[in-house]
Amino acid sequence: MMSATSTLALTHFVTLADSFDKDKVTPGVLGFIVFAIIGGAVWLLMKSMNKHMKKVDFEEQPEDGAAVTDAAAAATVAQPKTS
Repeated sequence: MMSATSTLALTHFVTLADSFDKDKVTPGVLGFIVFAIIGGAVWLLMKSMNKHMKKVDFEEQPEDGAAVTDAAAAATVAQPKTS
């Protein structure tokens, strides 16, 4: 047999269950925690990427053969074709 307190508590839960829309899905606290962890991971990855990108030297030293080939190609492009 159920006591009066448990019957009263069960009555309150049943009324809350009836007002709950079963077609509406919410992420809840677990969804927020997962989203916050993913956001924190992305922030840490971007911070690490910026640190590594600051170390990169973007100026390339052309090789001897490549410099001659690039200069010849630039001269060919710069001269218009005459027909």
